[in-house]
This record gives sequence, C-alpha cells and structure tokens, in this order.
Amino acid sequence: MMACMKLEEKNQLRLQVLDMFKHAFGSYMKYAYPADELMPLSCKGRYRGSEPSRGDIDDALGNFSLTLVDSLDSLAVLGMFDEFERAIRQVIQHVTFDRDVIVSVFETNIRMVGGLLGGHICAKYIHLHNPSRLYWYHDELLILAHDLALRLLPAFNTTSGLPLPRVNLRYGIDLTLSKSERELYTCTACAGTLILEWATLSRLTGNYLFEQYADRAMSYLWERRHRQSNLMGTILNVHSGDWIVRESGIGAGIDSYYEYLFKAYVLLGEKNNDYLSRFEEHYSSIMSYVQRGVAMVNVHMHQPYRSVKKYMDALLAFWPGLQVLTGDLKSAIELHEMLYNIVKKHKFIPEAFTTDYRIHWKSHPLRPEFVESTYFLYKATGDPHYLEVGKTILTNLEEHARVPCGYAALSDVSTGQKEDRMDSFVLAETFKYLYLLFDTIPHDYIDIDQFIFTTEGHLLPLNILLFNINDTLKQKFHQITLKSAEIYEQKNFSINEKQYERKIKMNQCPAMDEQFKSHQYKEKLRENIRDDQDMTETIIISSKYIKKKPKNISLHRLTAMEFSADNPQHISELKQMGIEIQFLVDGQVQLAHLSSNAESIDDAENGLIFMQEMIELTNNTNTFENSLTYHLPLTVIPLVIPSLEKAVSFIVSNAQFGKQLHDTQGIFAQLYIVEPYSACSEILFSHYVYSRIGIVRRGDCMFIEKARYLENAQAIAGIVIDNNLTLNSSNGAIFSMSGDGYTNINIPLVLMFKDESYQLLYLLSKQPKLIVYIGEEYRLLDSFYQQIDYLESLIEPFNQTANKWIYGQMELFKKNKQCSILSNKLKQLELIIKQQVEYGIQQNNDQSFNLDLTTFDSNDEFNSMDQSLHFNTIINIEEEEEEQTNELIEIKEIDEEKKNHE
Repeated sequence: MMACMKLEEKNQLRLQVLDMFKHAFGSYMKYAYPADELMPLSCKGRYRGSEPSRGDIDDALGNFSLTLVDSLDSLAVLGMFDEFERAIRQVIQHVTFDRDVIVSVFETNIRMVGGLLGGHICAKYIHLHNPSRLYWYHDELLILAHDLALRLLPAFNTTSGLPLPRVNLRYGIDLTLSKSERELYTCTACAGTLILEWATLSRLTGNYLFEQYADRAMSYLWERRHRQSNLMGTILNVHSGDWIVRESGIGAGIDSYYEYLFKAYVLLGEKNNDYLSRFEEHYSSIMSYVQRGVAMVNVHMHQPYRSVKKYMDALLAFWPGLQVLTGDLKSAIELHEMLYNIVKKHKFIPEAFTTDYRIHWKSHPLRPEFVESTYFLYKATGDPHYLEVGKTILTNLEEHARVPCGYAALSDVSTGQKEDRMDSFVLAETFKYLYLLFDTIPHDYIDIDQFIFTTEGHLLPLNILLFNINDTLKQKFHQITLKSAEIYEQKNFSINEKQYERKIKMNQCPAMDEQFKSHQYKEKLRENIRDDQDMTETIIISSKYIKKKPKNISLHRLTAMEFSADNPQHISELKQMGIEIQFLVDGQVQLAHLSSNAESIDDAENGLIFMQEMIELTNNTNTFENSLTYHLPLTVIPLVIPSLEKAVSFIVSNAQFGKQLHDTQGIFAQLYIVEPYSACSEILFSHYVYSRIGIVRRGDCMFIEKARYLENAQAIAGIVIDNNLTLNSSNGAIFSMSGDGYTNINIPLVLMFKDESYQLLYLLSKQPKLIVYIGEEYRLLDSFYQQIDYLESLIEPFNQTANKWIYGQMELFKKNKQCSILSNKLKQLELIIKQQVEYGIQQNNDQSFNLDLTTFDSNDEFNSMDQSLHFNTIINIEEEEEEQTNELIEIKEIDEEKKNHE
C-alpha cells in the first residue's frame, strides 16, 4: 500500500504549481495581453483574424482578452489577491463586447460569461471577509456578464428553442446565415451547457430570461432522447431537432450536457429535481450500454448494444470527477485508473486513444479533465495515490510543456513535439485543480466547499442569497429585463408575473461507504486495471453495493463440466459469481455474466473463468448444435423498391461468435463489397463500409478474423459468401461458423450460399443503395416499426420527417401537438415488407424445413476456386478473370454499356 505523502512535500508541490501558474499567467500578461490567447513559442498574442484560421477553434476568440477573463477566479483561488484586483481593473477598463465578430455561443458562455461571474463572485466573497480589499468594486463584472449574455440571446431565435451555434456580438443573428448549413447543426453539449451560468445570472440580476431560455433548451434536449435507450445523440438540427449524428457516449459533443444536468440540481435546489431524475435515467443507460469493461465507448443511441468505434476521446476524463459527485466511487476509481495507465504509457492523455491503450489522435492541448477528476477523487477519499498521480502530471508538464514564454500544447505526445498554443483553460482549470489537489492551508477568503465548479472550472456559489446587489443596479436590470421581454417573449411580462423563488441548496457529499476509508480496498480496485488487457475485456467491480463474501463459503468453484441447470445449488453459485440464468420458452438455457453483480472480486473472476469454460465446452461438444436446432433459421431479405413480382428471401447460417440475431430485432442496412474481398487484412476505403453490411468471400483466414476486420471498419454486420456451388439452403444444409474461443466481436456475421449470393449481388448491381434485412423472418415487420427513424435516415437522409415534432401555436416553446408522419418512400417500404411477410407465411404453409446442422472448423483456411470472384453471371463477367471488380459502379457501367450496345 502506498505511504502517505509528507506534509512538507505536499506543500512544496503546491508552491511549485503556484510558480507554474505565475510563469504562464505572467507570460500572457507580458507577451500577449490584451489578446485572447498566448502563443508561447512565438512569445506573442493571438488576436482573432491576425493569424491563419484554425477553423472552429477560433470561434472561442472574440478580441475580448479571453485568457485574462478566464483566469480571474484562478487568481483568487491561488491567493494572488493583488494580481486579482489589478486584473479586475483591467477587465473593467478595457473589455467591451460591442464588436462585429461571430463567436461560439458555447465557448463564449463557459469561458467569458462564466469567467466574469466567477470573478464577480470571488470579488464579493473576498470583500465580505476582508472589507479592506476590493472596497472600490461595484458589480462591474456582473454588468459585463449581463451585457454579454444579452448579446448571446438572439441565438435562441429557433423553432426548437435550441440555440444556434454562433452569434454576432454586435448584430445578433442574420436569418439567412442561420439557415445555412454551417449554422444548421449544434452539438448536445453546445445546447445543454448554459443552465449553471445563466441561472446564476438570472438570480443575481433578476432577469429571468436567461434561466428560462437555458431551461427550455435542456428540456427540449431531454425530449429528443431515444425513448427506449434513454441515450442522447451528439449533433442535431437546431430548427427541427432531428438527430444528425446518433453516436452516444460521454466524450466530445455531449460531455457537459450530462455534467450540467446533475450540477443544476445541486445548484438550484430540491424543487428542480427534474434535472436529477433526468440525469439518473441517463446515467443508468450510460453504465448499461456505453461502459464496456472499464472502457467508455460510443454506441448508437437507437442500437445501444452496437459500438460505433474502437477509440475514445480525452474529454471523457471528466467523468470520474462527476461520478464522485454522484457518489459512485467504485466506478470513478476504476475509470480513473484506466486513464492513469494511459498517462503512464504516453506522459499525457492523447486527444483520442484505443481500447488497447494505443494513440489514435496524437495531440494534447494540456487539457484539465484528468486533473479535475484526480482532485475530486482525492477530495472524496483522502487516498495518497491521487497525490502521486498529481505529482506525475506536474512533472510531465514541467518536463515536456514548459517553454520560456509559458506552456505549450503538444502536437504529438509520442515525440514531444510542441504546438504554438496555450488555451485559456490551462490557466482557468488545469493549474487551478492541480493547485487545489496539493492545497493544505486554510483560506480566510475563499472557502472552496461553498462553491460548485462549472465545466470551465469557474466558481458559482451554492448560496446565491449572499450576493445581493444594490437597489439602483436592481432597477437598472429590471428595466433591461422588461425591454428584453418585449423583444424575445413577444409580450410584456411584468416582473410580478415572473416572480420565481430563490432556491438554496446545501452542500452535496458523495455517499461514503465504510470500505472507502480503507486505502487498501481502493488499491484492490485499481489493481484490476493495471495490465495491458483490452479495456473492454477488463473485469471491473462497478456496482454501488457489493456484498461481502460469507466466511463459511466453500472454496470449491463450480466448473462448466459439473454444471446442471436443474440443480438449485448450482443456480445459487452462478448468481454469486455474477452469472444470471434464464430459461427460454424453447427449452434453451441462457447465461449472462455481469461482474458488477458478483459478491466479491474473486467471485467475479470465477464467473469469468466459468463462462470461458462454458464457451470451450460448447465448442468441443454438440451442446451448441443441439441448442441451435430450436431456432428458426436467419434470413437475408433484400427490400427492393419497386417490389419484385415475387418476394425474395435467402436463408443463411449464423456464427457462434458476435451478436446473435435469434429472438431479437433484426438489422437493416445497405451493402458494400469490401476490399480486399477476403477481408483477411485491414479493410480499404473503410468510410464506405461505415454502418453498412460488408460482403466478403470465404477462405484465406478464419471467419472470426473477417469479423474483426469488418468491425474495425465500423461495419454493422458481415455476409460471408460461400464458394461451394453444391451447397444451398434448399437442400437443408445449414452451417454454423465457429470462432477462436474469444468473445470480443460485437457485430453479427452470417454465411450465404454461393448460388443465392449471386442473386443478391445481381439485385445490388441494379440498386446500389439496396437495403437488406438480416434476422428472423417473422420479426421483419416488428423490426421495421421499431427502427423507423433509422430506416428513414437511410432512405431520405436529408428529409427526415418520421416521428418529428410538428408545432402549432406555441407559448414559451411549450408543445401543443405532435404528429407522426411517414414519407412516401417509407410507406412504399412498409408495403414491400408487408408483402414479404405474407409471402413468408405462404411459404411456411407450403413446405416444412428440416435442419441438418454442421459446424465448420474455426481454422477455415483453404484455397477457393473463385479467389477473384466476380459478382454477376447475368452480365457475363467470367469467373476465371483475374481482375477483381469490387466496386458496384463498375458493374452498373458494364450493364449500361450492354444496354446501349443492344
């Protein structure tokens, strides 16, 4: 167990952080002020428009001394009170927002509005405890924050109530520009990260508009969640509310939405418990679907069991800190340790990293999220481990980021190459959290426990009533509120009509079980994470309550060979290991292992061993085969528009690994013939395979290897084409593709016989955007209705209307009615599916089906007669040709040339 850090060393590290902050802040003031940012390699300031554009990154800049404003409350927290007073004077004298510049609503709110509020709160707090300081201050920062927020209000001029992503500080919103593609979309976090700053601003000034508009945006986002999974997408249309990117996770584009749901409840009080209940629904879904082992991966919000990509971004490092606030310390400890493993491997957390700890995006702009989580974990547990983590961060910053004119971001963490960039959040957050981690001295002026941190690390008071303003300023804000209400509410609401009560919320503390007082217990949790195993396969103990293992428990572990489903003692032992057993209606037994349900860490490990034994047992016996005979066969059904005279469906065999499509909804997707066609190496042109079903040929490598390469290319499923013309579904031969004993494949893979695959590929050549269904045929219609939004995105990606909110007259953006509309193409598809279902029923009445199950060897490596398989005998492409024609467009061109010739 790690020894406690001595007080002298801790204080020395605190002073070192203070020196680091002074070096960075002093460099900004010397070389960059009044510019927005410091360029630490060039030793000069970055003004908006004076340097080559960096794209959306520059939307945070407004030529309003961004870094100075963002640093205000950091100066107060670090005890630099003389510098704090000087900085406030400089902001009051020189910062103005009457500028013809387009800025990000999200970044301007969290950095500038939040920075001004944090500075105002600290100024009032310091003066309250020491009247000799800041006696000259008369709420000027609050006036500036109010002025800036008013300039952001025009962004809310949308039918949904979501703010546009950008606004001109002088002219507001150009309605033509607001309909342009660049301004059409916003991210979930961008629209959902206003409520803390704007509610505080409303309650300090009396201008209710800010809290009202921020709350509307939060409520609208909640309405747009997926109702089955309770997950959110990442990007949506600000006018219609349609999801554009349906990836769901906890990282970039969505992170602070979840953070603000929970913190809004803490800040605004019990009467705002809608925020808490929404957060709890989201949190439960995130921990069920997004968490895979110790990793937090992006999934499809409408298909939450399907992961989108094999990498994570650095912004999710805030999550353990938020988990501490909610009381889920076990999960926080485990995820933080995984992130610390990355730091130990690469010095910093790269902007994106894979589940096996490799670098995906190599830059690192000195982000604060990991330091933030480290601070909160130490604050909650007192575990010296987190002081050592902080020491590692400090050392890496000094050795790899410090330059003569500040601290420089890293463009490549693997080489240490630096970038001429020091974002304002380095001073606003990174050094602030690092200082607080090592801070031991009691503060007379700033009691950090009386505040809540915004997503930018700014301090907002838990007791807003302590920060009243004078009557003259109240009256001034009152007049501005009435004028603004006329503009934005279209009727004049008096203040009496809009009286809202001020709510006070006392400090929230994480639930502290007795076991967390033991550093040894926390160290045992971290030990599970410390190896090179893929994050998604790491055993974690992340439930809130884990029962202690009874002392009289037998040391013998139940093995898969001994297990009997009729033995109650065996059922009980499985439950202790975290294995749930379910008896299905067709006589099968289904086992599911969840380590968080185990009674101890050892039981969780035993459960994993048992499941691995069971997999090996089923691979080596006919147990799996016998169970499959109870299933209806899977089918591949092409949904041809317009419909064929006779509906077509192809029976296929499934794999013993990957996602199983029996007794569940099937999947719909378009097809793509992958290259290389064998799929035995990395897929080329993977962007074409994304969210499609990849078609590959059998041979040259194991089936499971093909599945892995398809999944890495983010295919939704795979179809393997057989090479034996003597086999087809009509002769009753159904096969099952076996794997290699590992269960780390999440997409379904099916095998289609050669003659039937020719028919499918011919249809594909005629309709390159052909949609097919894979699953049990009797679930086709139900799957269609369950996935109608997703299907519409395939058919009409730029004209989605299904289940769209359609508004009539609105008052305060409240919904009056909703209509569910199907486009003509969806109606046409619905008719085709109904015809297919009727055809399937008729077929079942006309013939019986006998299953003769055969299992292929997992090492399916043999030379195929058609290694250069071409797709269509009907258009006379010879099978013996050496040239591969994997692109559908070539088939289409050949077909069109033949027609022209004829």
